[in-house]
Amino acid sequence: MVDMWLTGFDIPALDTMYIDKPVQRHNLIQTISRVNRKIENKEKGLVVDYIGIKKQMNKALAQYNKADSNNFEDIEQSIVVVKDHLDLLGRIFHKFNSTPYFSGSPLEQLETLNMAAEFVQLTQELEKRFMSLTKRLKAAYDICSGNEAFGPDHRDRIHFYLAVRSIVFKLTKGDVPDIAQMNAKVREMIKQALQSDGVEEIFKMGKENQNEVNIFDDDYLAKIEKIKLPNTKIKLLQQLLAKAIDDFKKVNKIKGIDFSKQMNALVTKYNERNEADILRSEVLEDFTDEIIDLYHALKKEKESFNEMGIDFEEKAFYDILKALARKYDFNYPEEKLIQLSREVKTVVDDKAKYTDWDRRDDIKAELKADLIILLAENDYPPVDRDEVYKEIFEQAENFKKYQKIG
Repeated sequence: MVDMWLTGFDIPALDTMYIDKPVQRHNLIQTISRVNRKIENKEKGLVVDYIGIKKQMNKALAQYNKADSNNFEDIEQSIVVVKDHLDLLGRIFHKFNSTPYFSGSPLEQLETLNMAAEFVQLTQELEKRFMSLTKRLKAAYDICSGNEAFGPDHRDRIHFYLAVRSIVFKLTKGDVPDIAQMNAKVREMIKQALQSDGVEEIFKMGKENQNEVNIFDDDYLAKIEKIKLPNTKIKLLQQLLAKAIDDFKKVNKIKGIDFSKQMNALVTKYNERNEADILRSEVLEDFTDEIIDLYHALKKEKESFNEMGIDFEEKAFYDILKALARKYDFNYPEEKLIQLSREVKTVVDDKAKYTDWDRRDDIKAELKADLIILLAENDYPPVDRDEVYKEIFEQAENFKKYQKIG
């Protein structure tokens, strides 16, 4: 029977294993791994140890996964960690009224979850501390969740903090972690909480739906602006705009980097605001307006090539030539710059028609030679600078790479 667990036997629904015979090293890891398979309605796997495998487990972890060798804790130790972290989190929330979550109506419970997520985002320091504590709380609770040391009150508070963590995680990372491991009540509550007051848009930021969201749609922005929680709204706008800028970089690298710098400056300004400004609504509104202004600037930039009579890839080369002219302080007629960007694209396309052009030194050398001749014929730049060719090469490689992926 023991051999069966070591020869690929696999039942995802298996949730409990009883060990009463010695198993060591990779055989031990392979054996207990049979209860960690994921399947719908399965919340966790349980290993019942009759003979004391902790020593062998630590040896196995140290040998096969040194990073996790210190994470194998006794249930008793985990209980202490959970209770300590509940106390620390309770101190953070001592000024927050969480009572409606535990005893209020369903609507009050949902509102409390949203307000709690808003509360922990008041400052970057508070948010980091909360997320760190709840991460450690969950790791310890996963080990001892079935223990009788925790009564209904403990479990309700644990699920409350983990539900708040999931909402904040979604706002900052774009996906909800470990939601399948929560009880059905909290799982449904999070889903409904994220759907209230316009925050349902958070759900659309997961990888499975990222192509369905167009933040440049006026109706979509109107939904975001209806969100009543200022810190939540700011975080959501940050994440959506950051993704839009990343997408824009795939088309126009140099301009995309410029927007990234502007975005980072705004985020830094928001995170480093004075303590006296943390709760001032007008300060939060100003930050929201600045992000939305940057959103409109990006939208305008995405469409700017139409007015110039060139396509979006030609506009990317135009931006490189324009930026270098500014950097080295030389004047170049606008009409000639637009025409030159068209000709640069033609030269690049001629070489990029080979699928492996960016890995072939001979073709890249030909491309550089053609660009040198083209720029010289057009008196650009007045002085010879390798940076011009470097920027054009990087933009061409960047665009072609993502064009293949798309």
